[in-house]
Amino acid sequence: MRKISRRSFLSAAAVCGAAAALTACGGSSSSTAASSTASSAAASSAAADGQKYTVGICQLVEHAALDAATQGFEDALTAQFGENVTFDFQNAQNDSATCATIANGFVSAGVDLIMANATPALQAAQAATDSIPILGTSVTEYGVALGLTDFDGTVGGNVSGTSDLAPLDQQADMITEWLPEATKVGLLYCSAEANSQYQVDEVQKYLEAKGVTATQYAFSDSNDLASVCQKAADENDAVYVPTDNTCAANTGIIDGICRPAKKPVFAGEEGICSGCGVATLSISYYDLGYTTGEMAAKVLTGEADISTMPVEYTNVTKKYNKTICDDLGMTVPEGYEAIEE
Repeated sequence: MRKISRRSFLSAAAVCGAAAALTACGGSSSSTAASSTASSAAASSAAADGQKYTVGICQLVEHAALDAATQGFEDALTAQFGENVTFDFQNAQNDSATCATIANGFVSAGVDLIMANATPALQAAQAATDSIPILGTSVTEYGVALGLTDFDGTVGGNVSGTSDLAPLDQQADMITEWLPEATKVGLLYCSAEANSQYQVDEVQKYLEAKGVTATQYAFSDSNDLASVCQKAADENDAVYVPTDNTCAANTGIIDGICRPAKKPVFAGEEGICSGCGVATLSISYYDLGYTTGEMAAKVLTGEADISTMPVEYTNVTKKYNKTICDDLGMTVPEGYEAIEE
């Protein structure tokens, strides 16, 4: 059982930012409060009855954003069920095959629910079971991740979750806001991550509509990240990195190439920005995970049917990395707040 106090998390993962308000499902504050009260009542009843739950957590890789989402998820369920919920946390070390092994192990163990943190973990869990409830988090686009041609916001079956998708048109706007004279932007991403491909395709479309040449630079894994990143830095005015797990786990490599070359990096989320970027439109991954945990509580108590639960989203916040901005001599536009160091 994985135990981390909320206090220690907040100290260690301050990079994950302030709380973000949920938007995708709409509704007034009073209806949200009523829903939360009902969920707490159902969970309290289950806890009072002594019902115990085992939740399997498959996290693709350890980095600030995914760690924060897992912590939020655990905190939400612990707040509802206390010691009556046990977490089997397993880290796949950024390997899709290991995700499959972990997911199959959860099925064999008969866990009550699987939380899949990041797209490859979700794909592995869906392939492993069509009966155990699966909630994804830190997944950008569920239609792309699961190969759904008619995705309308609800996956159906035994899958739902939360998305970390930031408005990609606004990501493109951010780049031109900071660098209005930029003519060439490199889009750096891992080709093994389907949701990264989706993001760079969209950002490329939006940038080209603004008259900016956007070129994709794909690397297969961390072994060729440095060489591809160097090429992107050499050939462009700036680099954009989406919410890519391999990039997030290797921000030091990107920063070590782009900052000395005076090429600003714009990031899809705060964890990457804190490691190598100048600016981002970022969600709070802790809040994203916490929302996923609240969804899990409803599923476990029978309050909600996972097959009808829509995927949920969060707002974004404009953030900048003061240290890197100062090093590059960049002027921060209005409306951005500094990432806490």
